[in-house]
Amino acid sequence: MTIRAEVDPDTGLYRVVGDDGPLEEVNAFLEASTTRGLSPLTVRAYAFDLVQLYRFLTDTGRTLTELDELALLDFIRHERRRDAHPRSINQRLSAYRMLRQFWQPEASDAAAGVSRPASYYRSPGRDRRIGMHLQKKKPQRVLSVKTPKKVITPLTAEQVREFLRGLRRYRDHAIVHLMLLGGLRSREVLGLERHDVSLLERRVRVVGKGDKERIVPLADLTATSLEQYLRYERPRDCADETLIVSLQGKRRGQALDPAGLRSLFRRRRKKPVLANANPHRFRHTFGTDMARSGMSLAALQKLMGHENPEMTLQYINLSQADLAEAFHLAAAEIQKRYDPDR
Repeated sequence: MTIRAEVDPDTGLYRVVGDDGPLEEVNAFLEASTTRGLSPLTVRAYAFDLVQLYRFLTDTGRTLTELDELALLDFIRHERRRDAHPRSINQRLSAYRMLRQFWQPEASDAAAGVSRPASYYRSPGRDRRIGMHLQKKKPQRVLSVKTPKKVITPLTAEQVREFLRGLRRYRDHAIVHLMLLGGLRSREVLGLERHDVSLLERRVRVVGKGDKERIVPLADLTATSLEQYLRYERPRDCADETLIVSLQGKRRGQALDPAGLRSLFRRRRKKPVLANANPHRFRHTFGTDMARSGMSLAALQKLMGHENPEMTLQYINLSQADLAEAFHLAAAEIQKRYDPDR
């Protein structure tokens, strides 16, 4: 049985479809998620995660109500054999729990013989790492896959300069500067409208995840590239108020789509020195540069639109390059101390 996610031509919403037609128990959940005001990207992610779950159910002859933790362990093994990333597996488990709670809020998946993450208690007090909030008792952990801790590796100054040298349009400079000097996500850049930018006040209004708004100051270089783009490149007869638009072809004057933005970066990444220069890496570089410059955690969290301060904390933790630089500086001094020729 073939199961896939597609866009409903009548509603414009994502739905899950099998050989025999739409999977109504999934689509009712997706529709309810949209009604709750979840972003289209979140609903889309639910749809594709549940496609993988229902393919597993079909292959193993199970139904949604027959999934307990032992069956979920089989699902985890199935996903690991497919080389799915641990974070993706956890997202699919989360989508399953949301769907199960939607249809059976009283259901419990607990089963004997399953190893779950330990539930532990921290004494009352402030978080030992950032001290911003009081600790609460940890709830019972749910079944999940351990995810590796990633070290954020920003772009080097040489990589950034090389990338910028390859840009030929004011628009493209503005896109990169919004990420590199403003910390915007690629979707946030594409979602900007003309009235969101105030060149006079040097600020931009950004609508981030969960439709949360924030105001980001514009660096002088970003403001200059935006001003030049608006003056010399952006067509006067654009289809709408979207700020970043296509500049040529049949889509001239229409909003630049994610595929167009990926193409802009993909062409530059053909150079070996720029192999890791994807859009989000420029946002990572912004966060790391701000942290290195001494910006406070609270200010950086606000600028980057993080809900959880621990997301921001990863930029304050030293990168591998920072550790290597600190080591070599210290080692040089230590070697002088033990130099036998002194």
